[in-house]
Amino acid sequence: MAQAVRVIFFCADEAGAPDLRKRITSLRQIRVVAELDEPSLIGHAVAQFPCDAVIVDLDRSTEVLLECISQLKQQIPDLAVIALSGNTDGNQVLRAMRAGIKEYLLKPLTPAELDEALKRTLVVKEKEKQPGRLISIMGSAGGVGASMLAVNLAVELAELVDEGNKVALVDLDFRFGQVGTMLDLHSQFTIADLCTTPEQLDPQMIHKAWVKHESGIYVLTRPHNFSQAELISAAHCASVLTSLQQMCDYVVVDGPTRHDPGGRAVLDAADYNLMVIQLLVTSVRNTSRMMHELSSQGFNSDRIQFVCNRVGRESAHLEISHVEETLNRTMLATLPDDWKSVSSSINIGKPMKVEYERNKVRLAINSLAQKIHAPDESADAEASKGGLLGKFFKKGAKPSGAAPDAAPAPSA
Repeated sequence: MAQAVRVIFFCADEAGAPDLRKRITSLRQIRVVAELDEPSLIGHAVAQFPCDAVIVDLDRSTEVLLECISQLKQQIPDLAVIALSGNTDGNQVLRAMRAGIKEYLLKPLTPAELDEALKRTLVVKEKEKQPGRLISIMGSAGGVGASMLAVNLAVELAELVDEGNKVALVDLDFRFGQVGTMLDLHSQFTIADLCTTPEQLDPQMIHKAWVKHESGIYVLTRPHNFSQAELISAAHCASVLTSLQQMCDYVVVDGPTRHDPGGRAVLDAADYNLMVIQLLVTSVRNTSRMMHELSSQGFNSDRIQFVCNRVGRESAHLEISHVEETLNRTMLATLPDDWKSVSSSINIGKPMKVEYERNKVRLAINSLAQKIHAPDESADAEASKGGLLGKFFKKGAKPSGAAPDAAPAPSA
């Protein structure tokens, strides 16, 4: 995976923002850590969120923006600021450069131009520790297994990181989250206790709030009551996750469960967005609706990858190939159906690795963790398997997952 570039994005044009966001996030290395529409908030966001670059749309409030950027550059001279505009007037370009803007890109923006601009402006800090990877896990519907996957994936990743490094698990279902219950944890403090201030969090505050599980992961549970959940804003949530990424190798979040600006902010900042689905028409239709809604808000839906849960011979009517054809996506991973073992693991509050180490579901989640932690090695392993298996198949055989000739995909 290319080195992540953390970006603060400003655009005051409500109608044009979704298209700009899609163009910016089409670069896979981009992580939007904050999105703003008020010039005076840019300085506050830079102070709150560690970032590598600020991208501003200059076509609204131009004079105010240039003044804000000029002041910001006086405080942080090496901050990369990239301007987007439809204005080709030489005087404006000159004033932008004098304000400290290094790159002035004309709209419509192309990803290639932005990529080159970032390469020219970013200051490479080789000795600076890269932030941990953020993994968001969403369910296409209630009960599809998103929380189960979040809990067990975090446990598996904790086995893969070097000694002394941390993996955090955060419950973003502020009302009905069950991450703590699945691990039989009882915490005095919750994520709500870290959301009382929008400033960047002190590590000591996080150490006080999270709970270390016997598996080695650090868990932030949901608020104790509904009233606390109502007080958590998008800015609060983003601040907590950003601080956790500075402290951990991986931050696995169960959620977001809401597709509002706060939820989208999590998806924008994530390195992996995993959507858990099942072989049910209701699940596939929900997934299609969610993807359409996120796309209409300017989210680049190519950043979502799919995990199909409870795949087995008893899955009636729908096949993996049907779902892939309907969604026009291939599955990142599939988890086999073993409801008895999974439900037992949930009910006793023990992750699969502890109670069912050789279980097929546990092994599938371990394989997914390996794929995330060392994607190049996993790809080589898959290629090696394919080369061996290929010797046993005749030329012209359909690849695994191809739709059968006699079973057209049902409309979902």
